[in-house]
Amino acid sequence: MQKFFDLERIDAQKRSGGERIKDFNEIYKLFSPQNASSQSARCIQCGDPYCHNKCPLHNLIPHWLKATANRDLELAFALSNEPSPFPEVLGKICPHDRLCEGDCTLNDGHGAVTIGSVETFINERAFQKGLKPLINREMSDKRVAIVGAGPAGISCATFLLREGIRVELFDRQNRPGGLLTYGIPGFKLDKSDIERRVNFLKEAGAIFHQNVEVGKDISFDKLVQEFDAVFIGVGATKGRRSNIKGADAKDSYLAMEFLTNVQKKNFGEEYDKNIVVKDKRVVVVGGGDTAMDCVRTALREKARAVTCLYRRDANNMPGSKKEFINAIEEGVDFEFYCSPKEVLVDENGSIIGIKMVKTELGEPDESGRQRVQEVANSDFIVDADVVIFALGFDTVRYDFLEENGIELNRWGEIIVNENYETTKEGVYAGGDCRRGADLVVTAALDGRESAKAIARKLLN
Repeated sequence: MQKFFDLERIDAQKRSGGERIKDFNEIYKLFSPQNASSQSARCIQCGDPYCHNKCPLHNLIPHWLKATANRDLELAFALSNEPSPFPEVLGKICPHDRLCEGDCTLNDGHGAVTIGSVETFINERAFQKGLKPLINREMSDKRVAIVGAGPAGISCATFLLREGIRVELFDRQNRPGGLLTYGIPGFKLDKSDIERRVNFLKEAGAIFHQNVEVGKDISFDKLVQEFDAVFIGVGATKGRRSNIKGADAKDSYLAMEFLTNVQKKNFGEEYDKNIVVKDKRVVVVGGGDTAMDCVRTALREKARAVTCLYRRDANNMPGSKKEFINAIEEGVDFEFYCSPKEVLVDENGSIIGIKMVKTELGEPDESGRQRVQEVANSDFIVDADVVIFALGFDTVRYDFLEENGIELNRWGEIIVNENYETTKEGVYAGGDCRRGADLVVTAALDGRESAKAIARKLLN
């Protein structure tokens, strides 16, 4: 260990930008055992590891780095899976530069340990060798219904099964995984990863009910009556559309509407054939990871040109730096310091452009972030045929929640106590539906902690 003086940080190799935009396959190559071991050996094994503390799941990062450095794959795999429901997924999609790697001690002049790539290597290599995460095989007679088979729901199911509690998941989509399956493109996360984790859960006894919408196809009250507890993990899936003139024009889409439609097409499922970007000038408004998913997907859908418009600068983009770099490498154009004013249409209602106004950063707000202010008389036009808004997500106010005494806050988020229990006894909630749109890793955390709370109540 502590070989950071001798070894430089190495990132996982990527396919070239020109090659990778031809398909939706993952762009990163798996570390070799040699690179995984040597990069892990750079870790200085801090007594108070910042990487571990910054990770929402408090992953045992220094421990599995040491095991990887020593080429003890079985131990590294066990340590990696202990606090996490799907480490190979989070190794690929977490914004490591803002979390574990961002707080690595070696960032001060040496380059952080390549934590995400090592985490992915550990699990993918272990799966290749036939290793499987351990699940408790002695099951109790307790049963929990999980509403939503997205990140929070799958996490909750994983840790309930480890406690010996039976689970059934009710999900309105054709396939389980939620955002992981339908929202995050395949070039970041191969869908076989989700299928593999779902199959592990099925082998452990989990029952998945797909194409079943709670409150419509099955009543929430029925779940409450038939199960010992209920966990709600329905996410925050309502996209935000700008309130500017023309925002609802034909060929103006919400980010998840666009991404989900492309993924359904790639699955061979029914999709909206009217959502087309091929040979068109595509503009994406927003600067987070979802915006990067949209611009990079549009390129793979053979858009003629793709431009991302963001009201701040590159350093202030809320998404992961690596996704921004990947987008640039693949040919996306960026226009910073600008904000949308109007979507322009012709006499037939077709989009011809978007009117923007230049912006600048002013005084900090209460959070310490500089406010965005418009520059007077600075309007300009960006030519476009398609406009996609990637401006974040809000929660959906499902009727069955308040009808069953589950209270929401003023943003429509489910109110829970310190045990993740809602205002209805025996009903728990986690993920974006209770905290607002956030990261997959925080949804995984909520699912895990809810499962522990449920187990304490049901098994004691």
